[in-house]
Amino acid sequence: MLENENQDRKSPAGPSPECFRELEPEELKLIEQKKTQLLYLKGENLFKQGAFAPYVMYVVDGLVKLYLQTGANRQINIRLARRGDFLAFPVLFDENIYAYSAVALKDSAVCMIDKEALLGLLKENVDFALRITSKNFRHETFLLEIIKNLSYKQMRGKLASALLYLSQPGFLAEEVFRHLTRQDIADFASISTESAVKFLKEFEKEEIILLDGKDIVITDPKRLEEISIKG
Repeated sequence: MLENENQDRKSPAGPSPECFRELEPEELKLIEQKKTQLLYLKGENLFKQGAFAPYVMYVVDGLVKLYLQTGANRQINIRLARRGDFLAFPVLFDENIYAYSAVALKDSAVCMIDKEALLGLLKENVDFALRITSKNFRHETFLLEIIKNLSYKQMRGKLASALLYLSQPGFLAEEVFRHLTRQDIADFASISTESAVKFLKEFEKEEIILLDGKDIVITDPKRLEEISIKG
C-alpha cells in the first residue's frame, strides 16, 4: 500500500472527490485535515471484517469488492464500489468494527476519512448529509436481492441476477469482468464455481450471453431478466 504523494485536493482521477466539491471552505478545510488518500494496489485489502473501524472510506478512483466471510472457505460478495462510492458508511452510527471486508480489484485511490469528523459535518450540513446518505441507501437494493437469492431462487436465477447487477453501465465502464474470476461471479450469485461455469456455458448456448475469455457480454438482456425474475 503506497501513500499518495499528493495530499491536497488533487487525486489520480483529477480534481477533489466529487462529494466534497460543494462544501463551504471551512468545511472543506476540516475534511482535508481529517483525511488521508492512499493508493491500494490490485489484490490489497482495504479493511477486514471484524477489525476496528476508525475510518469511513471513499473511492476516488478504481474498483473495490466488498464481501462477507461466512465460513473458513466461504464468502458472499455483497457489492462492488467504484469512483464516488463510500465504504463502511455504517461505522458512522455506533458501529466500532467493520461488518465486511474490502479488497481492490484494480489499483484504487481511496480516501480514509476520520468518522467523527465526517459525522460532525453531516450534522452541520443537511444538504450534504441528504446527498451522501441517499446515495448509500441505494445499495440496499442489491442486498435485498442477495436475500431473495438465498431464500427462493434456483441457481440459474441467482446467476442471472448477478450478471445483471455486474453489467450496470458504471461497472462495464470499468471493464468489470476482466477483473473478476469465475469464483467471484459465483460468490455474487451465492452458488458454487462449478455451477457458475456450467450455467454460463448454458446461457451462451442459448445466445443470452457471449463469452470472450474473462469478458461476458449480455446479448439478450430481456431473456436474462426473465430468468432472474422467475428464479
